[in-house]
Amino acid sequence: MKNKVKELRKSKGIKQADLAYAVGSTVRTISRIETGKRDASLILALKIAKQLEKPVEEVFEDG
Repeated sequence: MKNKVKELRKSKGIKQADLAYAVGSTVRTISRIETGKRDASLILALKIAKQLEKPVEEVFEDG
């Protein structure tokens, strides 16, 4: 699953650790999602999108 987590996170000045804390995850998980090594669960994807103030469809793309 392609995503814009890193791009959107950096544009808002949010650190990986801060995003991880806000969504109840770990820095390692956020890093792996950003690099495409792991797909976010639906719940985690929704939480990340909410923190980035974007629709989930804008943050994560199928394909």
